[in-house]
Amino acid sequence: MALMVVLPLFSENNSKNINRTKYNFLLITIDTLRPDRLSCYSSEHLRTPRIDGLAGRGIVFTRAFAHTPSTLPSHANILLGTTPLYHGVHDNSNFIVREEFLTLAEYLKSFGYSTGAFVGAFPLDSRFGLTQGFDVYDDNYGYKDSQEFTYVERKAEIVVEKSINWLRTERNPWFLWIHLFDPHQRYYPPQPFRHQYKGKLYDGEVAYVDFALGKLFDYLEKNKLFDDTLVVFTGDHGESLGEHGEPTHGYFAYNSTLWVPLIISFPGMKPGKVDQGVGHADIFPTVCDVLEIEKPPFLQGVSLLPALRGKTLPRRVIYFESLYPYYSRGWAPLRGFIEGSQKFIDSPIPELYDLKKDFEESENLAPQENLLKHQKKLEELIKSLSFADKSAKRKEIDQETIRKLRSLGYVSSPQILEKKSFSENDDLKVLLPYRIKLMGAVKAYHRQNFEKGISLLKEILAERKDFDLAYAYLATLYKEQRKMKEAVEVLRQGLKNNPSSYKVISTLGIMLVEAGHYDEAIEVLKKGLASIDFDPELWNYLGMAYWSKKNFKDAHDAYQKVLALDKNYPFVFNNLGTLYLSQFLKSKKASDIEKAIWNFKKAIELDPDYASAYNGLGSAYGQVGDIDAAIGCWEKAVELKPDFAFPLYNLGLSYLAKKEKTKALGFFHRYKKVKYRDLSAEEKQKLDVLIQKSQ
Repeated sequence: MALMVVLPLFSENNSKNINRTKYNFLLITIDTLRPDRLSCYSSEHLRTPRIDGLAGRGIVFTRAFAHTPSTLPSHANILLGTTPLYHGVHDNSNFIVREEFLTLAEYLKSFGYSTGAFVGAFPLDSRFGLTQGFDVYDDNYGYKDSQEFTYVERKAEIVVEKSINWLRTERNPWFLWIHLFDPHQRYYPPQPFRHQYKGKLYDGEVAYVDFALGKLFDYLEKNKLFDDTLVVFTGDHGESLGEHGEPTHGYFAYNSTLWVPLIISFPGMKPGKVDQGVGHADIFPTVCDVLEIEKPPFLQGVSLLPALRGKTLPRRVIYFESLYPYYSRGWAPLRGFIEGSQKFIDSPIPELYDLKKDFEESENLAPQENLLKHQKKLEELIKSLSFADKSAKRKEIDQETIRKLRSLGYVSSPQILEKKSFSENDDLKVLLPYRIKLMGAVKAYHRQNFEKGISLLKEILAERKDFDLAYAYLATLYKEQRKMKEAVEVLRQGLKNNPSSYKVISTLGIMLVEAGHYDEAIEVLKKGLASIDFDPELWNYLGMAYWSKKNFKDAHDAYQKVLALDKNYPFVFNNLGTLYLSQFLKSKKASDIEKAIWNFKKAIELDPDYASAYNGLGSAYGQVGDIDAAIGCWEKAVELKPDFAFPLYNLGLSYLAKKEKTKALGFFHRYKKVKYRDLSAEEKQKLDVLIQKSQ
């Protein structure tokens, strides 16, 4: 990876400096982790004995803060040693880490470290740029349909197991980053934690993470790796759990979401606690000092090594921001700083707190204070931390991010906002009810209460026609009710009110394909891709629209665009299999059916639970006369998706051909139950005849 031009390049001679220390480096980041859920911080909620054991080896920082309350920016702050003002990653869906910036992994690699990262969920997907410098960046957590409110994550045990397997093959020195996503909403820990923490599922997720980390710590202990490893344990941000009216995180910047755990341990330390204020940007310079390597000049944090040795750090100002609402829908930006016990939040309705007396931020002192000095200090802080090259600061990213971030509440439209002046009506505290209603609609969706969700979203849109996410969610709820006409119409209205919203454009294009309006879909999808052409999902749906119009060439070209962006995308391999199968039905070329079978198998390799790929593979086997293999694939498809109409029908036909009428009848009845009302009169008559033949 390229180093930023403003930095001196590091020569190969630097690798010899690694002989000055034998330490490996283990970074553990837990998503959405409140310090007060760790018993080394508070015994009020639950016991976390394995994390407590790590705390007993090192220093617990009781006043560590994130600079941002969302996942990608916080990890950029940690791995780049700078704030968003410098690296420009302000939220989860508008930005990526540009190659010009030097990551901690790149830097340690230049000193001879092997580097591995194992992440738990999509907000840290490789496309966001944090892969720079990692020999292995394992983000294979799976896929889901883009219109669902849920998302795929890997459980902590899987991430830990993969990390341990990587360690088994590595020699010193190494840098391993482990990211566990489990405490993030929706809260659904595995048993027995779900039962033990019934009614407190967030706590159950934290208890499960503690359990999973125990396996890692046991491995380190057994192999004596604690003897030569620097360990940094932190959270990327907290979780509000209703405090200040915020259901989760990513919206406000109160301590419920900015306060994070930080534990640092390395051999020879005297365990203890540090109460001084520190931030995520301090981790990079601390690692450099502990590993005894030179610190890069651009770092904006300070080394915590003096504090680890019992000394007092210099008084300083810690910057923070929450800009997701600004970038997602143009609401007022929120920025501020912490200095000593004072915390200033700059917004149209400003806030000031004395954290020593009021860490929960219940009494806003701003109305009683002259805030000019705080506002001036913030302006100076922003100026001092900002990267001079504004042209390299911001880069919009693809809708692939949005498709998996919808459920997380991070979704933003990658449009440049021109609004510079904000009134109290734009303040996040005033607009919070809309956020709460949106989260209520998501909860209603998960509980299958679609009518309640629809009602809440309609209430939002009646007052805020600029709330583009509400259009997308409302369309999805209509789709769940099989009301595709209403879903499409909602999105058309959303596009009329938000013509530059990429989220509305992309969702409309996708649903037009699903509704069979292929010409309009192609037009809308092209509009989206004209502004962001590196979106694999939109290219995939564009290919589907072309395929549906029997334009196989343009479909193939679109699918190849997807593969150029993401070679591990099972949907496109399934669609390529379907395309080659369609070509085979016309050409009868062996090469086409071979390609179809290969692509269906590749889709299944990437996603073993992909029912459509099994159905397609069954159809391909059927075309080459391997009926038993076809039946096996179709039965797997309906095992994974019991109401999957196509394989049910194919199984009925296959068993009827094999004269196994009882099985054929069973599959035809299941097909009738699922599909009968959607069939034409001719198709219904044909099915009735097949059922009669099977009796």
